[in-house]
Amino acid sequence: MMAGSLFALANIYTFTLNSIDGKPAPLADYKGKVVLVVNVASQCGYTPQYSALESIFEKYKDQGFVILGFPANNFGAQEPGTNEEIKTFCTRKYNVTFPIYAKISVKGPDQAPLYSYLTKDTAPGIRGDIKWNFTKFLVDRNGNVVQRFEPAVTPDSKEVISAIEKQLKP
Repeated sequence: MMAGSLFALANIYTFTLNSIDGKPAPLADYKGKVVLVVNVASQCGYTPQYSALESIFEKYKDQGFVILGFPANNFGAQEPGTNEEIKTFCTRKYNVTFPIYAKISVKGPDQAPLYSYLTKDTAPGIRGDIKWNFTKFLVDRNGNVVQRFEPAVTPDSKEVISAIEKQLKP
């Protein structure tokens, strides 16, 4: 029966991707946390959002909040570097301490399964192709994608902060 397999893909915990260091990093490691999934790039007009991402991570991490950054080179070739170069850039320029994963593709024929799920198997209003770098998906403590923010919506905007705080409430 198909229902079982549909249930298996009911949240983000079914996916394992490699960390920026090349080690398998299952999203199930974040069970029980509020997660912000972001496709990031080092040479984008939105790249300064790394600062705001790091500051909201610092502010809320002790309450069970984590940001997962997924570097992608899908838009304007704005993430051309190797994983090592990306890691160096994130830590040196923006002091990023939240988890960054290995470079993936977030759209097209080589789209990573996580992003296939985010863009095709989530609720109406959330699913849809990734349009640019720094698209943000908010995930509740049960692994369900509850909100999507387009790139121009900054991580420290009232809209994003209030959505995060709402999910962090017990």
